[in-house]
Amino acid sequence: MAESATPEVRRRSSRRSGSRAARRGELFPFPELAHLHHRWRQALEEDPNPPDLAQRATAYHAARAAFEDEHGQIVSEYWCWNVPSAVALTEKPRRKVDSWFRKPFPAFHRASDWATKDHPDVAKQMHRCDELAIKASALLSGVRRVICLRLVMSSAAHLLSFVDERDGPRKPAENVVADTENVVADEKRALDKAQAYLRTAANGQAQIVYFLSMALAAVAIGALALLGSSWMSVPGVDKDDLWASVAAGAFGAVVSVVQRINSGQFALTYDVGRPYVVFLGALRPVLGAAFGLVLYLAVVSGLLDVFEVPTDDQTKELFFFIVIAFLAGFNERWAQDTLTSLGQGSGRTDPAAQTPPPGGGGGGGSPPSTPEATE
Repeated sequence: MAESATPEVRRRSSRRSGSRAARRGELFPFPELAHLHHRWRQALEEDPNPPDLAQRATAYHAARAAFEDEHGQIVSEYWCWNVPSAVALTEKPRRKVDSWFRKPFPAFHRASDWATKDHPDVAKQMHRCDELAIKASALLSGVRRVICLRLVMSSAAHLLSFVDERDGPRKPAENVVADTENVVADEKRALDKAQAYLRTAANGQAQIVYFLSMALAAVAIGALALLGSSWMSVPGVDKDDLWASVAAGAFGAVVSVVQRINSGQFALTYDVGRPYVVFLGALRPVLGAAFGLVLYLAVVSGLLDVFEVPTDDQTKELFFFIVIAFLAGFNERWAQDTLTSLGQGSGRTDPAAQTPPPGGGGGGGSPPSTPEATE
């Protein structure tokens, strides 16, 4: 109603003045914008033709223009009628360089302490909206961030509209006492779903980063093994068997992680920062290569005589060590148990007890032995 009453020329003039204010460094925080909006709407409520309506409208639109210049266009908003409170979602456009393949950067803004000061249950859920919005902005990217912030915005607007109607003078006295518990419970369930979506999306993005760093580390180890088999050798040791065991152990670790991701049993601590996830991903094939190498050396040196090496055929011997090293990287717990037997005696153990359990990655159904942490 008030928007249509404001001339288009005045809105453009207010936006230009707001842009000039932003360039001068006169930035408007969201609570101040909510206050100016409330003053503007209040003038319409108190008097059909208030003398200072144009001044209040100009001040609000100028502040809004300056706010949007800083934070991006307001794409979703709710403004209270009775108190200077509001929630809004802005989208700041990306630079032209990456605007073709990256979504605008959304942000959640809230100024609701005036509306919720007498409603602690609602205030608690509003603060939870803040928490989810902060996590979504820090952990998610692209469409996942947009979806999560839209869910947060929807719950925040619903909660704010509820307390705004409760405190409004228009409601009849018999309707003032509203079903607060049911409304809060409904929005709590909605925020629970938003939080579950946040966890799933953040874990999925962390898995992508983890896998990419793991794949790069595995490729680097493979290249090192290829160079080693061509240029480096250890006296008394078949260099092909040695370096093939290193590469097979790294590859086994990669396949183990892929298998666990595909089965939905791979969860990461996603809120520790991308560098730490990259570090853990790169560490995984290194551990697999180390297990494959140590197991190969233990078998060749005779410390571990669980397996019968086919020494009569060089090709079979190579394939044998590739398989053993792959299993060591694929199932680290089996490799640990096998190598631990060296410190318990002569290294002779029951071969049946050393057979890797089915379903392997990380020791079958056992907890993962690698540093990635589950939530």
